[in-house]
Amino acid sequence: MKKNIFIIGARGYHYNYGGWETFVDNLVDNYNDSNTNIYVSELASDKNNDKKLIKKRKNLYIYSFYVNTKGSAMMFFYTIKAYFNALEYIKKNKIHDAYIYILGLKLGPLLAFKKNLRKKYNIRVYLNPDGLEHLRDKWNKFVKCCFLMSEWSMVKHADLVVCDGLGIERYMNKKYPKVRTTYIAYGANKIKLDNVDEKKILDEYNILSNNYCLMVGRCVPENNYELVIKEFMKSKIDKKLVIISNLSGSDYYKELVRITGCDSDERIIFIDGVYDKVKLTCIRKNAYLYIHGHSVGGTNPSLLESLSITDINVLYDVCFNRDIACDSALYFKESGSLTKILNNTKKLDREKEKLGKKAHDIIENNFTWDIIVNKYKEIFK
Repeated sequence: MKKNIFIIGARGYHYNYGGWETFVDNLVDNYNDSNTNIYVSELASDKNNDKKLIKKRKNLYIYSFYVNTKGSAMMFFYTIKAYFNALEYIKKNKIHDAYIYILGLKLGPLLAFKKNLRKKYNIRVYLNPDGLEHLRDKWNKFVKCCFLMSEWSMVKHADLVVCDGLGIERYMNKKYPKVRTTYIAYGANKIKLDNVDEKKILDEYNILSNNYCLMVGRCVPENNYELVIKEFMKSKIDKKLVIISNLSGSDYYKELVRITGCDSDERIIFIDGVYDKVKLTCIRKNAYLYIHGHSVGGTNPSLLESLSITDINVLYDVCFNRDIACDSALYFKESGSLTKILNNTKKLDREKEKLGKKAHDIIENNFTWDIIVNKYKEIFK
């Protein structure tokens, strides 16, 4: 009998948006089990595609849902709609022993609904809370309280909580000792650049190999762009700072430029989202070093990708980052610590090879997508 897995909460498959979408793409593309059907919910931009089920390829189905809402509430309504439609689809097609894998804390107390249906068809609901949403600076106090309540209610009614960081699992075990948890990180595969004209790609973005520090991530406060930019501007490093982020329509990006005055520093270059994997890998490979400012969350895909190919990685000092990189990276947090690291390029040059080998070995031994997908196959037995 075929297994059926419904993945809910990401914007879709090959959607080019953020961490969830990267995760879904890699999990689905590397799963390779002919005995498993995977259904991925997708946020539809057109109401004509609402509740449309498309067979993407053998064993992969895309289930689209349209919600007539914008802003932060959009993902909540979309996730709710996708979840209850998954339950109805299971009921209609009399599917037993299915898994529903929910990404994020957007269902709240609604996860307690339809428990009789879940029991009748032996539906197992797994939850990945991602980071600790109530710690993210982008949310106001009311929204943070809502996330805490949602976390409490969802964790209680999930069959398994999948934590993508050891720090997240420690938090869950301490706060909810009766809840069943497991730790499965994201993965990273090194993309080969054979026969790729790397110079041409770098020229496209007006950057030179080994002549820039790199940041990659969503343009949100908890990724510490303000701190990094200010520390970089104080430094004497003779390199550029290239920031790749979702800049279009971002109010925070405009605020960031105003607060830091970084438009007066010619070393700082902003690039609006690079979603071509070959181009992004090329930019990572040719960076002098990578700066990771993420302060909230579990295992960040951008960090893993950087550890797989960039030799010098300088990370914001929180457990989520240390649990992954260990002693293969340098760390900053207090005021002046990043500036100090950037100013000592002689030390960086001496340690580059040693740090790079440690970082690459960590990925190869622990975080390839083959390793991660096999862990998922264990919980989707």
